[in-house]
Amino acid sequence: MAALAASRSLNPHPEKVNDEVFLASPFCDARDVVQVKYEMVRRVRVDKVPVARAARAFGYCRQAFYEIAAALDAGGPSALVPGKPGPKGPVKLTAPVMERIDAWLAADDALTSKDIAERVAGEFGFTVHPRSVERALSRRREPESAGEVEPISHRCPRR
Repeated sequence: MAALAASRSLNPHPEKVNDEVFLASPFCDARDVVQVKYEMVRRVRVDKVPVARAARAFGYCRQAFYEIAAALDAGGPSALVPGKPGPKGPVKLTAPVMERIDAWLAADDALTSKDIAERVAGEFGFTVHPRSVERALSRRREPESAGEVEPISHRCPRR
């Protein structure tokens, strides 16, 4: 179970998996969310189980099934691993704020991160730490990487 948690593949709701074929197999583990998602898609495509029934048997809704199937088609089984938790982008230093900061720096390249933080507070009405400004500026100077695959849909609430 520690290995599944470390790889972000631990199913938070293994008790919702009630597919009889899956549970009867000694090779299948309801705690492995990647395996659960893969087997759900396989059950529909290979065993010809209706989408609604398969999704329900694996603890998902129909919409989640289609998102999971699309991710599997686009990126293979590795695309079924949930993404990292937490914010996926800037909260305060958004693109419009960074554009304004770029304009200030173009006009005066001697500005310090403290000066910029003070200007942000004055113009945008929120505080930002000078170190956050430095990190945001350094990220903009780094070449962009491929980034992470968009996380697979969260489970749909049961009705």
